[in-house]
Amino acid sequence: MLAGRRPARPEGPETTVAAPDALPPAPRRTLLDLVERIGNRLPDPVMIFVWMIGFLIVLSGIGAALGWSASLLFRGEAPPAWGELEGGRLVFRAESLLSEDNLARLFTETAKTLTGFAPLGLVLTVMYGAAVAERSGFFSALIRASLRGADRRWLTPLVAVVGMVSHHASDAAYLVFIPLAALLYAAVGRHPLAGLAAAFAAVSGGYAGNITPGQMDVLLFGFTQEAARIIDPAWTMNPLGNWWFILAIVAVFTPLIWFVTDRIIEPRLGPWGGGGDAELREELARSAPTADERRGLRRAGLAALAVAAGFAALALWPGYTPLIDETKAGTAALQPFYSALVAGFFVLFLAVGVAFGSGAGTIRSHREVFAMMGEGVRALAPYLVFAFFAAHFVAMFNWSRLGPIAAINGAHVLETLNLPAPALLLGVLGFSSGLDLFIGSASAKWSALAPVVVPMFMLLGISPEMTTAAYRMGDSFTNIMTPLMSYFPLILGFCRRWDPSVGVGSLLALMLPYALAFMAAGALMTGLWVVFDWPLGPGAGVRYVPPG
Repeated sequence: MLAGRRPARPEGPETTVAAPDALPPAPRRTLLDLVERIGNRLPDPVMIFVWMIGFLIVLSGIGAALGWSASLLFRGEAPPAWGELEGGRLVFRAESLLSEDNLARLFTETAKTLTGFAPLGLVLTVMYGAAVAERSGFFSALIRASLRGADRRWLTPLVAVVGMVSHHASDAAYLVFIPLAALLYAAVGRHPLAGLAAAFAAVSGGYAGNITPGQMDVLLFGFTQEAARIIDPAWTMNPLGNWWFILAIVAVFTPLIWFVTDRIIEPRLGPWGGGGDAELREELARSAPTADERRGLRRAGLAALAVAAGFAALALWPGYTPLIDETKAGTAALQPFYSALVAGFFVLFLAVGVAFGSGAGTIRSHREVFAMMGEGVRALAPYLVFAFFAAHFVAMFNWSRLGPIAAINGAHVLETLNLPAPALLLGVLGFSSGLDLFIGSASAKWSALAPVVVPMFMLLGISPEMTTAAYRMGDSFTNIMTPLMSYFPLILGFCRRWDPSVGVGSLLALMLPYALAFMAAGALMTGLWVVFDWPLGPGAGVRYVPPG
């Protein structure tokens, strides 16, 4: 049982001592134990894609031999390269990946397939800037400064908001923010494990929420774009396509974290008796931003304002609007602005990183800036390996025509069932949350699911942005309930810093109330969003209307 500083075990005649030869009771097998055992047997996500490619090759041969096909009424301007126009309908016929053309394409276009993989270029572009912001110390200093001097009563909601915003900081959210939250709780006399649980719930359980779009939006919408173009070749991603949705998650999850932490978790843990320890005070003092870091944060703030003003000028300056398509009306005119946001994130992160580093003394020359960019790319090495196989899986899925065939026929089946749109999206949410118990990578799951569910739901009138939002919601709340999450052992270590008796089961029990609350709220929020047809972001709605 988790608690504060527990009293010593009482001694005396009432104390029961087990016989020397007594055997401990056999541990009970739980659902979480089963999840852990199954998950531990799964291979690396890259190997999963290798298996999927092998299965796809076999399935494409079967589909071509059996004459699998599907068609839909064509209403676009230019058909996809892998479809054929026949009598006003776009027809897809299964092709074997072992055919001469496909086998030649596989080997002659290997490099082109990788470099043409949209998510790869998007992630690399943003990472060049984010690496400078992270390695200059900007993210770490910003997180530490944001929680300094927080009032004891408002500490939990502040931890919740900062935790969800800290997704922009990548690893720093786990390595800096979560242990700092525990330390701050202890310093004000509250139980540190309550602070740690609140921070972990915000960072990992609230993974879909944020105040502004960032790297994750760019990454996931890159996969969405590849999938959406199966139906609409002209569809272009909008990095702001989920902005209102992820902002609403912050608004909904913050009071949930506040209630669960202060009303359920902290009372269960009991009072904390070490809030006045000199050691805690000294450690908290060491976490405070230095004078140089505060100067760097001021410069970073000015740099952020300058970048925002520059992009606004490129869209609003009279007679000079390179980021606005003046030949179009409505939201279509803003497409260049949306497309430029990937470069905008790069410039923003680079500018604040350099500004902070120059003020804090962590960057002294341009050589250090370029070195940080290089370090950021090196950190992406595992993703680059994954991207190679994911790119070929997505491309081969298109070459075989199995993606559009599955999407079109699946859409026909769902049409006959006449399921409402909320039920369809809740199915995506539930499926992604189930997969999350075994496969932690959000991009790995979405790269495999998107080529089927995105075009399928487009045919049913649901926008790619709404399908992506449902997936993101489902991919979030189970993060805190699986020991297979990559940071779970780290969080367990942070817990044992305060209570050495904490085990895997203790941590899972600590996080279960958050997961259940997020699950219920996430499902309700997704359903209501569709029912009331609320916009998901600037220029992005729930419904998809085919072109033409």
